[in-house]
Amino acid sequence: MAGALRRALLGAGLALLGAAAQAGEIAVIVKTTNSSFWQNVNKGADAAIKETAGHTLTFSGPASESAVADQVNLVENAVNRRVAGIVLAPSDPDALVPAIKRAWEARIPVVLIDSRISDAGARYYQSFLSTDNSAAGELCAKALIARIGTTGKVALMSYVAGAGSEADRVGGFKRYLQAHSKLEIVGPYYSQSQMATAMNQTTDVLAAHRDLKGLFGANEPTAVGMGRALVQSGRAGQVVAIGFDGNQDLQKFVQDGTLEGIAVQSSFRMGYLGVKTIEELLQRKPVPKFRDTGVVWVNKGNLQSPEARAVLY
Repeated sequence: MAGALRRALLGAGLALLGAAAQAGEIAVIVKTTNSSFWQNVNKGADAAIKETAGHTLTFSGPASESAVADQVNLVENAVNRRVAGIVLAPSDPDALVPAIKRAWEARIPVVLIDSRISDAGARYYQSFLSTDNSAAGELCAKALIARIGTTGKVALMSYVAGAGSEADRVGGFKRYLQAHSKLEIVGPYYSQSQMATAMNQTTDVLAAHRDLKGLFGANEPTAVGMGRALVQSGRAGQVVAIGFDGNQDLQKFVQDGTLEGIAVQSSFRMGYLGVKTIEELLQRKPVPKFRDTGVVWVNKGNLQSPEARAVLY
């Protein structure tokens, strides 16, 4: 019965989208354009748009991930100019709900990437493409325990409190540590996805907790700032650090031992599949409500492997 209802709702949603089926603009709206991660999403989206039948691509985001109101405005502007579809990485699970409701009412398909929206918005988007962030957080916790054991202090360097990916990723990390160790968690500290902020916060944490055994940097700019703080403080290689995402800076930190390893999402795949999913919706094809885009654990041992090179950027 539940399956029949789900198919009926999907059919109704696809029928609703019929008015937007003509070629037009696909708007990719991310949390910020000031990050290698989101630029790699753009590369994936650009690769996909070249395979579509006549669609054009726009890529935008606010100046910072904490500028939620600016992202809401970007979505509303896309609705106002009647784009063919929207690929959205929501910065806040609640604040974006009214905006994607407006898209739904305007018969514009919405595909979410990276971060979930709250349950109140579930009917207003057609598909969600993301890393299983809870499982990815657990993966990082397991790697940390394997290196430092089950006792001592671990500092949690996070990014934007309440963002869907942050809540799941950090939640998975904390739950695993609490269930499988007696490690004391210091923090979390929120960098607002600003590398300089993360560096200063990590420097302060390292000074205040000389007995710290481990660190977890939960996204790209936070992990880069964390790594730089370890190097500048002379603690690189002394405190076991786990990062997230995989730009050039983080790869260098893995290579030189500043970071034990990084959990890397396929940001290119998110952008690529986001655009392709919009195209499928415009063609009235069925799409999954959720698709796991995967995560790869990368350390010094497999840094040059084909699996790692496919997701690093």
